[in-house]
Amino acid sequence: MTIQSSGSTDTYRPGSTIEDWRPEDEKFWESVGRKVANRNLWVSVPALMLGFVVWQVWSVTVVRLGDVGFGFSKSQLFWLTAIPGITGGTFRILYTFIGPIFGERKFTAFSTLILVAPMLWLGFALQDTSTPYWEMVLIAAVCGIGGANFASSMANIGFFFPKREKGSANGLNGGLGNLGVSVVQLVAPLVVTAAVLGAPAGDPLRDTKKNTDVWLQNGAFLWVPLLVIMALLAWFLMNDLKVAAAPFSEQKIIFKRKHNWVMTWLYVGTFGSFIGFAAGLPLLIKDNFQSQGYQATTYAWIGPFVGAVMRWAGGWLSDKIGGARVTMVSFVGMAAALVVVITALPSGGDGGNFWTFYIGFLVAFFFSGLGNGSTFRQIPVIFRDHHTKMAAGKGPEAQAAALKQSEMEAGAVTGFSSAIAAYGFFFIPAMFANFAVTSSLWCFVAFYATCLVVCWWFYARKGAEAPS
Repeated sequence: MTIQSSGSTDTYRPGSTIEDWRPEDEKFWESVGRKVANRNLWVSVPALMLGFVVWQVWSVTVVRLGDVGFGFSKSQLFWLTAIPGITGGTFRILYTFIGPIFGERKFTAFSTLILVAPMLWLGFALQDTSTPYWEMVLIAAVCGIGGANFASSMANIGFFFPKREKGSANGLNGGLGNLGVSVVQLVAPLVVTAAVLGAPAGDPLRDTKKNTDVWLQNGAFLWVPLLVIMALLAWFLMNDLKVAAAPFSEQKIIFKRKHNWVMTWLYVGTFGSFIGFAAGLPLLIKDNFQSQGYQATTYAWIGPFVGAVMRWAGGWLSDKIGGARVTMVSFVGMAAALVVVITALPSGGDGGNFWTFYIGFLVAFFFSGLGNGSTFRQIPVIFRDHHTKMAAGKGPEAQAAALKQSEMEAGAVTGFSSAIAAYGFFFIPAMFANFAVTSSLWCFVAFYATCLVVCWWFYARKGAEAPS
């Protein structure tokens, strides 16, 4: 379908492929672009949120498995929490490049709809305590695909907005999408305590510790109709952008770009921490403080909520004062917060201090969210500045081509860096399962120190090669 450049909103109707897209043209943006971009953003957000729900459903599910008769060890429960991180990160790599090939509107609809399958599988498996561990591992792996939606979603939304609003737009999409972590950790524990879905959801299991009925399957089945609805909304209301279309042969250039690897390192520190802490915190609370009366399901969801909200703030603040500065602040804040957490953990005969531990983690989530927003603002700025400098003095056609190339590369780097960072979902719970929690946290503090130096050297110091 060919779109005219007249500015008529009829040519940018929902469900169409848009060939003429000029967000940096102020007249175009105010008359047509803003409305279309916002429509795509506000469909993308809940679709992405549901992807995070599916990805993180195991972080809250494992907390109740032992109570209803599943005989899995502490280590096995941590692995069920960690495994979705492997598939989530791996499929993010694929989703980074496949969305621009097939069109992000179509791919958003497809990638949302297929998440119905793992939710149905999980719901049925949770009704039978004889379900073998290997099957639970497979379900956890398939649920991980929900996390892959982030890569294609973030790469897509960046194309719709002008440079001055990219930080805020990516912060909103990613931040509100990240709220899926808090949503599932808040809602799932509530719906499993009653037959809210009625007879079709199946019979309950018995919580032998509290002597109550529990419908664990509700925490999975609840999301099925919502996934179907959002897939339909994405198909009928979003748009494919011709400017965002690119074969893999063009996108793979990012693997030769130094700043792809540098920004991936930094994003591992911000988003990798956010998603890994979100996955591991419920079991950390249960293992260290439940004996003192603190319930994981009561407290765990608040940390990811704080981090998700601060993602938007990080993007907005970076638009105002620069992403590199905000990113550096985030690493300092996370390191300091984890030192506080370490001092509050039980040690020897000391039972630890839950509130110091918990507030320390909330602060860590706060700064991880801030850094999530700032790093994703840095990426388009770095690549835009690089390509426009290369095209300086070569005429308007060269400048236009440079802008298009920078948008394509920034989108691919956004997706790829998010893919690698998603492995934090696996490695952080895996470290908690196999090493002392205190030792693991000190490793994270040391890693943040390297991120701080890298960000300062490449992006924040005077004379940095790519100020952002």
